[in-house]
Amino acid sequence: MIPTYALVVAVATLAAGFVAGRGLPGHRHRARALAAATRPDTVRRILLPFTGASISRRAFDAAVRLARVEGATLMPCYLATVPLNLPLDAPLARQCLSAMTLMEVIEQRAAGQEVAVDARISRGRTYRDALRRELETESFDRVIVSATNHPGSGFSGDDLVWLLNRADAEVLILRPAPEDEREVSVNGNGVTGHF
Repeated sequence: MIPTYALVVAVATLAAGFVAGRGLPGHRHRARALAAATRPDTVRRILLPFTGASISRRAFDAAVRLARVEGATLMPCYLATVPLNLPLDAPLARQCLSAMTLMEVIEQRAAGQEVAVDARISRGRTYRDALRRELETESFDRVIVSATNHPGSGFSGDDLVWLLNRADAEVLILRPAPEDEREVSVNGNGVTGHF
């Protein structure tokens, strides 16, 4: 016969493994379900990743509207790509200048709608790698991504599928209609768009 204290210890150990998401196959799904169950109902942080000197006007407007309604902080994140021949922390003056100018426009536009902004730059070898690093270091309640019809610019279809499987947050992917080319963008002469 098994002593009572041994049985209690075994059950407690098994229960701790389930709570921590370890112990049996499929633990990742249980861990995600547990994280979703403990996540607050209110959205506090909305990640808006972008990859160039412009962002879809449709995705930007949606992010600002949601942040305003939900009282959330909008977190625009420029995903900087670092070539393999450079260290990951190498200076990227041209990329960062373009990103900083666009982030300033985003902050001004969001401030006009009373939305708090916490902008950042994330580095990686690819857009996906930079986004992965950001998702690993910060937590977000929602991620809003702009899909594009232009091959080679922005996120690929594989990147979007990866994001849906990887992010421990709500993911909203917006693809404007093919004829909707409106953007919040920066060029050499200043800001273009509806400002």
